[in-house]
Amino acid sequence: MVNLLEDLQDQFGLTYLFIAHDLSMVRHICDRVAVMYLGVIVELADRDDLYETPLHPYAQALLSAVPIPDPQKDRQRKRTILAGDVPSPVNPPPGCRFHPRCPIAVEQCKVEQPDWRMIRPGHWIACHLAV
Repeated sequence: MVNLLEDLQDQFGLTYLFIAHDLSMVRHICDRVAVMYLGVIVELADRDDLYETPLHPYAQALLSAVPIPDPQKDRQRKRTILAGDVPSPVNPPPGCRFHPRCPIAVEQCKVEQPDWRMIRPGHWIACHLAV
């Protein structure tokens, strides 16, 4: 199915909005990737830029969970395990929605929603602390 989508994209110059939890598939299909947490985009970047240097703590945690085909490299890399439970999307926390589970959250994150800003050309993030 994925090969058919790619063939049609090449043949007709199509653009897809591909929504998935399978980050390996996302990397295979997408040119640009948006990472969402509780319905809000927290990072948007070119696929290679995002997979090589994720800046938002949630994107870092997600990508640290993607298996690496080389078992030795997979065992050596640092994994980010998020503490706590996912808050209710119906009643999200104030400030940054990710702050209750964020390993780098500060007081500002609890009360102020981060601005959507461009860190470098084409790489956008919503985080007070990411640089």
